[in-house]
Amino acid sequence: MGSIQEQHCTNHQAMLDAQLELWHNSIAFIKSMAFKSALELNIADAIDLHGGTATLAQISTKARIHPSKIPCLRRLMRVLTVTGIFTILKKSADDDDHVYGLTPASRLLVGSLSLTPILSLFLNNIFVSPFFDLGTWLEHELPAADLTLFEMSHSKAVWDVVGHDASMSLLFNAGMVADTQFLMDIAIKECGYIFQRISSLIDVAGGHGAAAQAIAKAFPHIECSVLDLPHVVASAPACTALNYIVGDMFESIPPANTVFLKWVMHDWDDPHCVTILKNCKKAIPPRDAGGKVIIVDTVVGAGSSNHKHRETQVLYDLFFLIINGIERDEQEWRKIIFEAGFIDYKITPILGLRSIIELYP
Repeated sequence: MGSIQEQHCTNHQAMLDAQLELWHNSIAFIKSMAFKSALELNIADAIDLHGGTATLAQISTKARIHPSKIPCLRRLMRVLTVTGIFTILKKSADDDDHVYGLTPASRLLVGSLSLTPILSLFLNNIFVSPFFDLGTWLEHELPAADLTLFEMSHSKAVWDVVGHDASMSLLFNAGMVADTQFLMDIAIKECGYIFQRISSLIDVAGGHGAAAQAIAKAFPHIECSVLDLPHVVASAPACTALNYIVGDMFESIPPANTVFLKWVMHDWDDPHCVTILKNCKKAIPPRDAGGKVIIVDTVVGAGSSNHKHRETQVLYDLFFLIINGIERDEQEWRKIIFEAGFIDYKITPILGLRSIIELYP
């Protein structure tokens, strides 16, 4: 047996470890805000413009940081390197002379397929600020007509803001396009077989058609259409490969061999999702005639068992409390799929945090 002194030391260390856990969670928002500032300052682009390596002075010149703030930039970069966004390629005795480089994560912030627009959307103040009142919101009963967390904070529904505020509409559409271009490139390369036997496809709530464009380009034999609300279709760029249709997925969905839903279902509660899926089922032919629905969305618990993977999935689920949305696990998906009248489904967890879910009538 250990001595009493050793036991006390062990207890003290356990208490200090527990304190560390609390501190780490309490100031974790600093990590998000540091990353937000890196996006706003285009630090990844600044490093990339210098050939992929840059000192603080070089970064500050391209990122328009005042020379007096270089010591503060050093502290910001220290956080961003510890958290894996950037790396130090060459250390110097003087911290100001360190040479910084891009990591696999920050390489996704530069170039034509940059994810900066979607990440900037997540970190926009309009989506961050409602979480200051999460505790207060949870204290109140949730009747059907209750305010969402977003509405409690901003007195407007998120779709009213996105649909009628020009700057937010631009940010939202740019974010959706960036995410879709990135993800669809991988989806088509990794599991293109899912699309090979399709003759026609309608991308429901497809925005500006980035997903449908990617599918049409990879599979020219598929007749691709995009269904969305009038203001979305009105602002969509012209594309000869696509047919844009004004409509409401809660009312009806035009007929097609396949209905495609990317990042749509997590916006809505179960009753709304069942309505969408019932309309999808009406739009497609029977399974033996090739009819199916393809959903790209999160299945909580599917995919990698890596702790960061799991943590990010549940954090993202909590994020969608902002609009009373939800990221579902397989049992929750199964419930709405069968309630909508589908008889079978297949989950392919091949897209990182997200999966491809095929539904069969």
